[in-house]
Amino acid sequence: MEISEKKEQENNNNISQTTTLDSSSTADIIDKESEERQARDLKAGLHPLKHKKLLSSVLLKEGIRPLWEDSANCNGGKWIIRFKKVVSGRFWEDLVLALVGDQLDYSDDICGAVLSIRYNEDILSVWNRNASDRQGVMALRDAIKRHLKLPHSYVMDYKPHDASLRDNSSYRNTWLRG
Repeated sequence: MEISEKKEQENNNNISQTTTLDSSSTADIIDKESEERQARDLKAGLHPLKHKKLLSSVLLKEGIRPLWEDSANCNGGKWIIRFKKVVSGRFWEDLVLALVGDQLDYSDDICGAVLSIRYNEDILSVWNRNASDRQGVMALRDAIKRHLKLPHSYVMDYKPHDASLRDNSSYRNTWLRG
């Protein structure tokens, strides 16, 4: 009986100690658990995009907002690449690494990239600053295909942002195929 009272008293002390943890300690514990779970998943060969319920993932250069109307984007457009869901994560990862590592030709013209998760496919788009420079737009397409090792025959669509504003659509009614 004395032992059980001591255990109850210890349990009560533990509960009071647990409740006195501050929020930063709790956040640190949660962050650590999340990092450990992510490390286990990566070791097991599970890709982080497989577990997320994302609608889109955006990577833009500093100071550029993900809006067609942003001053860096308003005269530009985007190359649109459609992928089957099973391979989109790999292509997105390759593109992000290329953008962060400044490995693509014409990278000064690139504003960023967006991965849009759709029901039947995923859409990767690379945003650029100047849609009126046809030669630069086509050279960017070639650089993307080369870096992602897409066949030369792989079809990509291009759409200027002002056209997206007019028809209120990101991916319909594209202007250029290549």
